[in-house]
Amino acid sequence: MSIFERYLTIWVFLCIVVGISLGHFFPAPFHGLAALEIAQVNIPVGILIWIMVIPMLLRVDFRAVSAIKQHWRGIGITLFINWAIKPFSMALLGWIFIRHFFSHLLPSNQIDSYIAGLILLAAAPCTAMVFVWSRLVNGEPLFTLSQVALNDTIMIFAFAPLVALLLGISSITVPWDTLVTSVVLYIIVPVAIAQVWRLFLVEQPSLLDKTLELLGPISIAALLLTLILLFAFQGNEITHQPLIILLLAIPITIQVYFTSILAYVLNKRCGEEHCVAGPSALIGASNFFELAVATAISLFGFQSGAALATVVGVLIEVPVMLSVVYFVKKSAAWYSNTKLES
Repeated sequence: MSIFERYLTIWVFLCIVVGISLGHFFPAPFHGLAALEIAQVNIPVGILIWIMVIPMLLRVDFRAVSAIKQHWRGIGITLFINWAIKPFSMALLGWIFIRHFFSHLLPSNQIDSYIAGLILLAAAPCTAMVFVWSRLVNGEPLFTLSQVALNDTIMIFAFAPLVALLLGISSITVPWDTLVTSVVLYIIVPVAIAQVWRLFLVEQPSLLDKTLELLGPISIAALLLTLILLFAFQGNEITHQPLIILLLAIPITIQVYFTSILAYVLNKRCGEEHCVAGPSALIGASNFFELAVATAISLFGFQSGAALATVVGVLIEVPVMLSVVYFVKKSAAWYSNTKLES
């Protein structure tokens, strides 16, 4: 892992401090940036999202989808977790914790928005950091690549309908045109750009590796700059009610552990190897938080509870996922022995 990836939680925390401070002492410039919108899409954020997403999508080779049959059980389990379990379980956790258990501790006018942010976070499977998590657990590279390529393909068609369905179930009204615009801007266009760029780079593998190495820190820097802008607008609400971040982190953390353990156990039950079960659990649990943040901002705005909820997902992503990595690695012998006994 690069220094940016390894200490992402620290960088996010620093972004919180810097963003809140800048928003408090220099509010006018940030209000001006917030006003730069086209079709409810903030232009500066849209540019930053492209800068952070395209390098991540550049790693994905969609030809790997043809290798699905080699790991069909693990891929089937991960798809089941990503698309049939995680979004719905997060909606349920949001309803339980945000709308009921914690409702008296949260601003009543943001309850729906917080739940929407949690749903957006869970409806987008991770496409980038999973390569790091998979490498840390000695995962099968071909499985990870084919799974990410397949998830990206499905996300193009399923993300908007799934989010609209779950927000509708939660009685949250979402404009379809804005949601579709977000999918086009933050999935379809970046995927197209990344794949065209990749076609030129794959002819020289060393050039592809160098490009990815160069763009990695730039991508993370764009993410951090986006967070600074976000927290600059969220600053007053956060400083007045810092407990909100902790309360939002609880259902997100429960979700990560629930989905990762479920995927891990299901892979064992189906007879998959540990090198597939590990990345399957990690892909099943992690989120494409860049897309979630961008969509939340487009749908609900910079100052919304939805935007804050997705940013909390970024804040806890690395430490929680590293704990899952630790569990997967430490349980390798147990996993293999249990498989042999069965």
